[in-house]
Amino acid sequence: MFEYMTVQEAAKKWDISERQVQKLCKAGRIEGVIHLSRIWLIPQIANKPADARRNANKKGSL
Repeated sequence: MFEYMTVQEAAKKWDISERQVQKLCKAGRIEGVIHLSRIWLIPQIANKPADARRNANKKGSL
């Protein structure tokens, strides 16, 4: 229907908090995000960014 989803919709889709989605938007980690006043618009086709706290190159931890 629409090309964009709200922070609330993204949070539900990605199973993370709304605040975390807002932080990802502000940090520029979601491609194609539009910021209008106090509203973030996230493309429907956007993928959840990888967790930056995890090292993708690390193998066999512990």
